[in-house]
Amino acid sequence: MEVSPSLLAANFANLTPDIEMINSSESDYLHLDVMDGVFVPNISFGFPVLGSVSKICRKPLDVHLMIVEPDKWISQVRDLGAEIMNVHYEACTHLHSVVSRIHQAGMKAGVTLNPATPVSLLSDIIEDVDLVLLMSVNPGFGGQKFIPNTLKKTKELLNLIKSSNSKAKIEIDGGVNETTGAALKEAGADILVAGSYVFGAQNPHERISLLKNL
Repeated sequence: MEVSPSLLAANFANLTPDIEMINSSESDYLHLDVMDGVFVPNISFGFPVLGSVSKICRKPLDVHLMIVEPDKWISQVRDLGAEIMNVHYEACTHLHSVVSRIHQAGMKAGVTLNPATPVSLLSDIIEDVDLVLLMSVNPGFGGQKFIPNTLKKTKELLNLIKSSNSKAKIEIDGGVNETTGAALKEAGADILVAGSYVFGAQNPHERISLLKNL
């Protein structure tokens, strides 16, 4: 299992120790949730903060744009050195074009689905994406309870990927812990995003290791 801890749950008064913890951990990525207060009911952080984080983080950056018109920011995300750029299906009128431009910028393209957005809507794009992120909570705030229907959606997504010969990975974001993580692994998930579960723990390294070795 791959693990992508979410910076949203870190200590924003002093991010350096938390990023150094990520650097020394078994995590595979650092997940960065960019929120604009329009697409989701919250504002997180912008590119000045991301630029500072990118200078000290040695893990690949998994950038998740919870914003309107995410295609306007492809070059800025690329300039961070991001490995993955995640955009919401619900925010992209011309999704195929956005995915193509992300690839042209040298990044892996991820498409995110909100809890009420069906997996079937990806049937015409699934072969072109590198990753699908399923929100297992309503986007906008950390620390929410896992939505059980995500397990069904994960299985549906896995079937879609297999039937289309897509190489897309499945990432899950929201309410992840060792219990939901184990169920998600069984359902077919490849990457787990965890915020409060990791950064709220007395031993974050141990929590990351638990998810990594599910």
